[in-house]
Amino acid sequence: MSLRKVFRSRKFSRSFKEAPAVGTAEGGITGNGGEHAHENGWSNMLPEILCEIVRRVDAAEEQWPNRQNVVSCACVCKRWRDITREVVREPLHTGKITFPSCLKQPGPREVPHQCLIKRNKKTSTFYLYLALSPSFTDKGKFLLAARRYRCGTHTEYIISLDADDLSQGSNAYVGKLSSDFLGTNFTIYDSQPPHSGARPSSGRASRRFASKQISPQVPAGNFEVGQVSYKFNLLKSRGPRRMVCSLKSPVTPTGESSDSTSLDGHKMHDKEHAAASGYTILKNKAPRWHEHLQCWCLNFHGRVTVASVKNFQLVATVDQSQPGGKGDEETVLLQFGKVGDDTFTMDYRQPLSAFQAFAICLTSFGTKLACE
Repeated sequence: MSLRKVFRSRKFSRSFKEAPAVGTAEGGITGNGGEHAHENGWSNMLPEILCEIVRRVDAAEEQWPNRQNVVSCACVCKRWRDITREVVREPLHTGKITFPSCLKQPGPREVPHQCLIKRNKKTSTFYLYLALSPSFTDKGKFLLAARRYRCGTHTEYIISLDADDLSQGSNAYVGKLSSDFLGTNFTIYDSQPPHSGARPSSGRASRRFASKQISPQVPAGNFEVGQVSYKFNLLKSRGPRRMVCSLKSPVTPTGESSDSTSLDGHKMHDKEHAAASGYTILKNKAPRWHEHLQCWCLNFHGRVTVASVKNFQLVATVDQSQPGGKGDEETVLLQFGKVGDDTFTMDYRQPLSAFQAFAICLTSFGTKLACE
Protein backbone atom coordinates (compact mmCIF):
# COMPACT_ATOMS: atom_id res chain seq x y z
CA MET A 1 0.00 0.00 0.00
CA SER A 2 1.39 3.41 -0.93
CA LEU A 3 2.11 5.98 1.72
CA ARG A 4 -0.70 8.20 0.41
CA LYS A 5 -3.29 5.43 0.85
CA VAL A 6 -1.91 4.64 4.29
CA PHE A 7 -2.34 8.23 5.45
CA ARG A 8 -5.83 8.46 4.01
CA SER A 9 -6.94 5.23 5.66
CA ARG A 10 -5.39 6.31 9.00
CA LYS A 11 -3.78 2.84 9.37
CA PHE A 12 -0.23 4.06 9.66
CA SER A 13 0.15 2.54 13.13
CA ARG A 14 -2.06 0.47 15.38
CA SER A 15 -1.09 2.70 18.29
CA PHE A 16 -2.98 5.57 16.64
CA LYS A 17 -6.44 4.19 17.09
CA GLU A 18 -8.97 6.85 17.86
CA ALA A 19 -9.58 7.62 21.51
CA PRO A 20 -13.09 7.06 22.90
CA ALA A 21 -15.37 10.00 22.28
CA VAL A 22 -16.36 12.02 25.30
CA GLY A 23 -19.99 12.39 24.38
CA THR A 24 -21.68 9.09 23.52
CA ALA A 25 -25.28 8.02 23.44
CA GLU A 26 -26.32 4.37 23.59
CA GLY A 27 -22.84 3.23 22.66
CA GLY A 28 -22.72 5.43 19.56
CA ILE A 29 -20.59 8.48 18.86
CA THR A 30 -22.55 11.68 18.70
CA GLY A 31 -21.90 14.32 16.06
CA ASN A 32 -18.45 14.16 14.44
CA GLY A 33 -16.70 12.61 17.40
CA GLY A 34 -15.06 9.89 15.33
CA GLU A 35 -13.58 12.42 12.93
CA HIS A 36 -12.26 14.57 15.76
CA ALA A 37 -10.77 11.48 17.38
CA HIS A 38 -8.85 10.69 14.21
CA GLU A 39 -7.64 14.29 14.03
CA ASN A 40 -6.51 14.26 17.65
CA GLY A 41 -4.68 10.95 17.26
CA TRP A 42 -2.60 12.16 14.34
CA SER A 43 -2.04 15.68 15.58
CA ASN A 44 -0.85 14.57 19.04
CA MET A 45 2.29 12.85 17.80
CA LEU A 46 5.51 14.00 19.41
CA PRO A 47 7.01 16.79 17.27
CA GLU A 48 10.40 15.07 17.22
CA ILE A 49 8.90 11.88 15.80
CA LEU A 50 6.72 13.79 13.36
CA CYS A 51 9.65 15.84 12.06
CA GLU A 52 11.75 12.72 11.65
CA ILE A 53 8.99 10.97 9.67
CA VAL A 54 8.51 13.90 7.31
CA ARG A 55 12.26 14.42 6.96
CA ARG A 56 12.83 10.80 5.97
CA VAL A 57 9.98 10.85 3.47
CA ASP A 58 11.30 14.10 1.98
CA ALA A 59 14.81 12.66 1.63
CA ALA A 60 13.67 9.32 0.19
CA GLU A 61 11.13 10.56 -2.36
CA GLU A 62 13.23 12.84 -4.58
CA GLN A 63 11.32 12.64 -7.85
CA TRP A 64 7.74 12.45 -9.02
CA PRO A 65 5.54 10.43 -8.92
CA ASN A 66 6.99 9.24 -5.58
CA ARG A 67 7.20 12.87 -4.50
CA GLN A 68 3.43 12.80 -3.99
CA ASN A 69 4.08 11.02 -0.67
CA VAL A 70 5.50 14.28 0.69
CA VAL A 71 2.30 16.04 -0.35
CA SER A 72 0.32 13.30 1.39
CA CYS A 73 2.13 14.11 4.63
CA ALA A 74 0.87 17.67 4.39
CA CYS A 75 -2.69 16.38 3.84
CA VAL A 76 -2.97 14.42 7.08
CA CYS A 77 -3.97 17.33 9.31
CA LYS A 78 -3.03 20.94 10.04
CA ARG A 79 -0.17 20.04 12.36
CA TRP A 80 1.35 17.70 9.79
CA ARG A 81 0.95 20.38 7.15
CA ASP A 82 2.80 22.96 9.25
CA ILE A 83 5.63 20.54 9.99
CA THR A 84 5.90 19.51 6.34
CA ARG A 85 6.14 23.13 5.23
CA GLU A 86 8.98 23.66 7.70
CA VAL A 87 10.88 20.55 6.61
CA VAL A 88 10.49 20.87 2.84
CA ARG A 89 12.90 23.51 1.54
CA GLU A 90 12.53 25.71 -1.52
CA PRO A 91 13.63 24.64 -5.04
CA LEU A 92 16.41 27.24 -4.80
CA HIS A 93 18.19 25.05 -2.24
CA THR A 94 17.01 21.53 -3.09
CA GLY A 95 16.08 21.61 -6.76
CA LYS A 96 12.79 19.85 -5.94
CA ILE A 97 9.29 20.98 -6.91
CA THR A 98 6.78 19.75 -4.33
CA PHE A 99 3.89 22.17 -3.76
CA PRO A 100 2.16 24.61 -6.16
CA SER A 101 3.89 27.48 -4.34
CA CYS A 102 7.21 26.18 -5.71
CA LEU A 103 6.12 27.31 -9.18
CA LYS A 104 6.52 30.95 -8.14
CA GLN A 105 9.78 30.47 -6.27
CA PRO A 106 13.24 30.78 -7.86
CA GLY A 107 14.67 27.69 -9.48
CA PRO A 108 17.89 25.95 -8.42
CA ARG A 109 21.25 27.72 -8.52
CA GLU A 110 23.50 25.14 -10.15
CA VAL A 111 21.57 22.58 -12.20
CA PRO A 112 18.54 24.04 -14.03
CA HIS A 113 15.09 22.51 -13.96
CA GLN A 114 14.46 20.70 -17.24
CA CYS A 115 10.88 21.01 -18.51
CA LEU A 116 8.83 20.27 -21.61
CA ILE A 117 6.15 22.39 -23.26
CA LYS A 118 3.49 20.58 -25.32
CA ARG A 119 1.42 22.61 -27.79
CA ASN A 120 -2.08 21.87 -29.02
CA LYS A 121 -2.61 23.99 -32.13
CA LYS A 122 -6.31 23.17 -32.45
CA THR A 123 -7.19 24.57 -29.03
CA SER A 124 -4.31 27.09 -28.78
CA THR A 125 -3.35 25.47 -25.49
CA PHE A 126 0.12 24.95 -24.04
CA TYR A 127 1.09 22.51 -21.27
CA LEU A 128 4.18 22.71 -19.08
CA TYR A 129 5.64 19.48 -17.66
CA LEU A 130 8.60 18.81 -15.39
CA ALA A 131 10.86 16.37 -17.24
CA LEU A 132 11.41 13.14 -15.31
CA SER A 133 13.69 11.49 -17.87
CA PRO A 134 16.02 12.56 -20.72
CA SER A 135 13.41 11.45 -23.27
CA PHE A 136 11.48 14.16 -25.13
CA THR A 137 8.48 11.84 -25.59
CA ASP A 138 7.68 11.35 -21.89
CA LYS A 139 5.19 13.88 -20.55
CA GLY A 140 6.57 14.07 -17.04
CA LYS A 141 4.88 15.85 -14.14
CA PHE A 142 2.22 18.40 -15.12
CA LEU A 143 2.90 21.89 -13.74
CA LEU A 144 0.97 24.59 -15.62
CA ALA A 145 -1.29 25.14 -18.60
CA ALA A 146 -1.99 28.21 -20.74
CA ARG A 147 -4.51 29.07 -23.44
CA ARG A 148 -4.30 31.85 -26.01
CA TYR A 149 -7.27 34.18 -26.45
CA ARG A 150 -7.76 37.00 -28.93
CA CYS A 151 -9.12 40.04 -27.09
CA GLY A 152 -9.80 42.86 -29.53
CA THR A 153 -6.49 44.31 -30.66
CA HIS A 154 -4.32 42.26 -28.31
CA THR A 155 -3.70 38.65 -27.35
CA GLU A 156 -3.82 37.11 -23.88
CA TYR A 157 -2.48 33.86 -22.47
CA ILE A 158 -4.35 32.67 -19.36
CA ILE A 159 -2.09 30.54 -17.13
CA SER A 160 -3.63 28.03 -14.74
CA LEU A 161 -2.79 25.13 -12.43
CA ASP A 162 -5.71 23.19 -13.94
CA ALA A 163 -5.36 21.95 -17.50
CA ASP A 164 -9.16 21.79 -17.87
CA ASP A 165 -10.10 25.12 -16.26
CA LEU A 166 -8.38 28.01 -18.01
CA SER A 167 -10.27 31.12 -16.93
CA GLN A 168 -9.44 34.14 -14.81
CA GLY A 169 -12.34 33.38 -12.49
CA SER A 170 -10.97 29.96 -11.58
CA ASN A 171 -9.31 29.17 -8.25
CA ALA A 172 -6.53 27.56 -10.28
CA TYR A 173 -5.74 30.84 -12.08
CA VAL A 174 -2.15 31.96 -11.40
CA GLY A 175 -1.56 34.78 -13.89
CA LYS A 176 -1.65 35.85 -17.50
CA LEU A 177 0.39 37.24 -20.37
CA SER A 178 -0.88 40.14 -22.46
CA SER A 179 0.56 41.38 -25.77
CA ASP A 180 0.15 44.47 -27.91
CA PHE A 181 -1.32 44.58 -31.42
CA LEU A 182 1.95 43.64 -33.18
CA GLY A 183 2.81 40.89 -30.71
CA THR A 184 6.20 42.42 -29.93
CA ASN A 185 5.61 43.77 -26.41
CA PHE A 186 4.27 41.58 -23.63
CA THR A 187 3.29 42.21 -20.01
CA ILE A 188 3.32 39.45 -17.38
CA TYR A 189 0.64 39.64 -14.67
CA ASP A 190 0.54 37.67 -11.43
CA SER A 191 -2.73 36.77 -9.70
CA GLN A 192 -1.14 37.38 -6.29
CA PRO A 193 0.86 40.40 -5.05
CA PRO A 194 4.60 39.72 -5.52
CA HIS A 195 5.36 41.44 -2.22
CA SER A 196 3.53 43.08 0.65
CA GLY A 197 2.14 46.48 -0.26
CA ALA A 198 1.94 45.74 -3.99
CA ARG A 199 -1.03 47.28 -5.78
CA PRO A 200 -2.94 45.86 -8.74
CA SER A 201 -2.10 47.38 -12.09
CA SER A 202 -4.58 49.88 -13.47
CA GLY A 203 -6.25 49.52 -16.85
CA ARG A 204 -8.68 47.11 -18.47
CA ALA A 205 -5.94 44.69 -19.53
CA SER A 206 -4.97 44.08 -15.91
CA ARG A 207 -8.49 43.43 -14.62
CA ARG A 208 -9.26 39.92 -13.56
CA PHE A 209 -13.05 40.25 -13.64
CA ALA A 210 -15.02 42.35 -16.07
CA SER A 211 -17.93 42.70 -13.64
CA LYS A 212 -18.18 43.38 -9.91
CA GLN A 213 -15.97 41.60 -7.43
CA ILE A 214 -17.19 38.02 -6.93
CA SER A 215 -15.40 37.13 -3.70
CA PRO A 216 -13.41 39.31 -1.30
CA GLN A 217 -10.90 36.46 -0.94
CA VAL A 218 -10.04 36.56 -4.65
CA PRO A 219 -8.01 39.58 -5.85
CA ALA A 220 -10.00 41.55 -8.41
CA GLY A 221 -6.92 42.77 -10.26
CA ASN A 222 -3.65 41.43 -11.61
CA PHE A 223 -0.19 42.52 -10.53
CA GLU A 224 2.38 43.41 -13.15
CA VAL A 225 5.58 41.44 -12.53
CA GLY A 226 7.47 41.69 -15.82
CA GLN A 227 7.73 42.79 -19.43
CA VAL A 228 9.14 41.17 -22.55
CA SER A 229 10.00 43.18 -25.66
CA TYR A 230 11.16 42.04 -29.09
CA LYS A 231 13.30 44.44 -31.09
CA PHE A 232 12.27 45.39 -34.60
CA ASN A 233 14.35 44.11 -37.48
CA LEU A 234 13.70 46.85 -40.01
CA LEU A 235 16.78 46.03 -42.10
CA LYS A 236 15.77 42.36 -42.28
CA SER A 237 19.25 41.30 -41.23
CA ARG A 238 19.84 37.58 -40.81
CA GLY A 239 19.78 36.15 -37.33
CA PRO A 240 17.47 35.12 -34.52
CA ARG A 241 14.98 37.37 -32.77
CA ARG A 242 16.35 39.86 -30.28
CA MET A 243 14.49 40.19 -27.00
CA VAL A 244 14.82 41.91 -23.63
CA CYS A 245 13.04 40.85 -20.43
CA SER A 246 12.49 43.04 -17.39
CA LEU A 247 11.28 41.09 -14.35
CA LYS A 248 10.42 42.35 -10.90
CA SER A 249 12.50 40.52 -8.32
CA PRO A 250 11.81 41.44 -4.69
CA VAL A 251 14.95 42.12 -2.67
CA THR A 252 15.34 42.68 1.06
CA PRO A 253 18.20 43.77 3.25
CA THR A 254 19.99 40.85 4.88
CA GLY A 255 18.24 39.55 7.93
CA GLU A 256 14.77 40.91 7.13
CA SER A 257 11.88 38.74 6.07
CA SER A 258 8.86 39.41 3.95
CA ASP A 259 5.38 37.90 3.86
CA SER A 260 3.81 37.15 0.51
CA THR A 261 0.89 34.95 -0.39
CA SER A 262 1.78 31.73 -2.16
CA LEU A 263 -0.25 29.59 -4.55
CA ASP A 264 -1.19 27.38 -1.63
CA GLY A 265 -2.94 30.29 0.09
CA HIS A 266 -0.33 30.32 2.84
CA LYS A 267 2.27 32.96 3.66
CA MET A 268 5.87 32.48 2.64
CA HIS A 269 8.66 33.77 4.84
CA ASP A 270 11.80 34.33 2.81
CA LYS A 271 14.83 36.26 3.96
CA GLU A 272 16.38 36.38 0.51
CA HIS A 273 13.41 37.87 -1.32
CA ALA A 274 11.56 40.81 0.05
CA ALA A 275 9.10 43.63 -0.26
CA ALA A 276 11.30 46.22 -1.90
CA SER A 277 10.98 45.59 -5.64
CA GLY A 278 14.03 45.48 -7.88
CA TYR A 279 14.37 44.46 -11.51
CA THR A 280 16.23 41.65 -13.23
CA ILE A 281 17.12 42.47 -16.83
CA LEU A 282 17.64 39.57 -19.22
CA LYS A 283 18.55 39.55 -22.89
CA ASN A 284 18.98 36.84 -25.48
CA LYS A 285 22.48 35.43 -25.81
CA ALA A 286 24.15 36.40 -29.06
CA PRO A 287 24.61 33.39 -31.39
CA ARG A 288 27.68 32.74 -33.50
CA TRP A 289 27.73 32.23 -37.26
CA HIS A 290 28.74 28.71 -38.29
CA GLU A 291 30.62 28.83 -41.59
CA HIS A 292 30.22 25.14 -42.34
CA LEU A 293 26.49 24.97 -41.60
CA GLN A 294 25.85 28.49 -42.88
CA CYS A 295 23.50 29.32 -40.01
CA TRP A 296 23.41 30.99 -36.60
CA CYS A 297 24.21 28.57 -33.79
CA LEU A 298 23.83 28.36 -30.02
CA ASN A 299 25.03 25.54 -27.79
CA PHE A 300 21.90 24.00 -26.25
CA HIS A 301 23.84 20.97 -24.97
CA GLY A 302 21.57 18.52 -26.78
CA ARG A 303 18.35 19.95 -25.36
CA VAL A 304 17.25 21.44 -28.72
CA THR A 305 17.22 19.38 -31.91
CA VAL A 306 15.19 21.41 -34.45
CA ALA A 307 16.31 24.74 -35.90
CA SER A 308 13.70 27.43 -35.31
CA VAL A 309 13.46 31.19 -34.99
CA LYS A 310 11.67 30.55 -31.69
CA ASN A 311 14.80 29.08 -30.06
CA PHE A 312 16.57 31.37 -27.60
CA GLN A 313 18.82 31.58 -24.55
CA LEU A 314 18.56 34.34 -21.96
CA VAL A 315 21.42 35.69 -19.85
CA ALA A 316 21.67 38.49 -17.28
CA THR A 317 22.79 41.85 -18.60
CA VAL A 318 25.71 43.79 -17.18
CA ASP A 319 24.30 46.40 -14.78
CA GLN A 320 26.88 49.08 -14.02
CA SER A 321 24.55 50.81 -11.56
CA GLN A 322 24.70 47.91 -9.11
CA PRO A 323 27.83 47.92 -6.90
CA GLY A 324 29.66 44.72 -7.74
CA GLY A 325 26.52 43.36 -9.36
CA LYS A 326 27.60 42.87 -12.95
CA GLY A 327 25.60 40.33 -14.84
CA ASP A 328 27.01 37.02 -16.03
CA GLU A 329 26.59 36.96 -19.79
CA GLU A 330 27.82 33.38 -20.05
CA THR A 331 25.49 31.62 -17.59
CA VAL A 332 22.22 30.77 -19.33
CA LEU A 333 19.29 31.44 -16.99
CA LEU A 334 16.57 30.31 -19.40
CA GLN A 335 16.72 28.41 -22.65
CA PHE A 336 13.86 27.41 -24.92
CA GLY A 337 13.94 25.38 -28.08
CA LYS A 338 12.12 23.06 -30.43
CA VAL A 339 12.49 19.26 -30.39
CA GLY A 340 9.36 18.26 -32.34
CA ASP A 341 6.38 19.61 -34.26
CA ASP A 342 4.57 20.57 -31.06
CA THR A 343 7.18 19.80 -28.40
CA PHE A 344 9.63 22.27 -26.90
CA THR A 345 12.14 22.19 -24.05
CA MET A 346 12.34 24.83 -21.31
CA ASP A 347 15.25 24.89 -18.85
CA TYR A 348 15.39 27.56 -16.15
CA ARG A 349 17.29 28.42 -12.99
CA GLN A 350 17.60 31.14 -10.35
CA PRO A 351 16.37 33.90 -10.28
CA LEU A 352 13.52 32.78 -12.54
CA SER A 353 10.55 30.78 -11.32
CA ALA A 354 8.63 28.21 -13.36
CA PHE A 355 5.75 30.69 -13.78
CA GLN A 356 8.05 33.45 -15.06
CA ALA A 357 9.97 31.13 -17.37
CA PHE A 358 6.76 29.68 -18.81
CA ALA A 359 5.34 33.16 -19.44
CA ILE A 360 8.53 34.25 -21.21
CA CYS A 361 8.53 31.16 -23.42
CA LEU A 362 4.88 31.76 -24.39
CA THR A 363 5.94 35.07 -25.95
CA SER A 364 8.00 33.17 -28.50
CA PHE A 365 4.92 31.54 -30.05
CA GLY A 366 3.20 33.40 -32.84
CA THR A 367 4.44 35.20 -35.93
CA LYS A 368 6.44 38.41 -35.51
CA LEU A 369 6.98 39.73 -39.03
CA ALA A 370 8.57 42.97 -37.83
CA CYS A 371 11.18 41.09 -35.78
CA GLU A 372 12.30 38.39 -38.22
